[in-house]
Amino acid sequence: MGGGEVPQEISLLARDLGQALATEGWVVLSGGRNAGVMAAVSEGAATAGGWVVGVLPDRDLRRASPYLTLPIRTGLGDGRNIINILSSDVVVALPGGPGTRSEIALALNNNKPLLLLGWTEPPPLPLRGARVESFSRVAELVTRIKTLVKTVI
Repeated sequence: MGGGEVPQEISLLARDLGQALATEGWVVLSGGRNAGVMAAVSEGAATAGGWVVGVLPDRDLRRASPYLTLPIRTGLGDGRNIINILSSDVVVALPGGPGTRSEIALALNNNKPLLLLGWTEPPPLPLRGARVESFSRVAELVTRIKTLVKTVI
């Protein structure tokens, strides 16, 4: 999860994340649009030979990332965020705006493991007592996901 408009360093981090997740054989799920973190993580995963599922806010495939293996057209707008969160074993959130923060809140409300990547400061949400960890490097985050996946699945 992450912003539709992000700085280049966050896009590169998202692309590296997608590549690393696909290399592990995990399916990458995102908001599916051809913008920001969604586009970058999809590109990284697809170029590594991975499966990429995009849960789109509308029914228009013209705004979808060309790297999606499976685009899911919902017509739900931001309501698709609950699908993204409930369909995930582990939620990874890169910096973003209100949409990303809503996904973080949904992850917390649904007791999903939440891993923050690339945040210089935590999002302004009550995180104390929640299952939240913060990372600056993709490799460390992937190592953590390996341990979480054993307990979640």
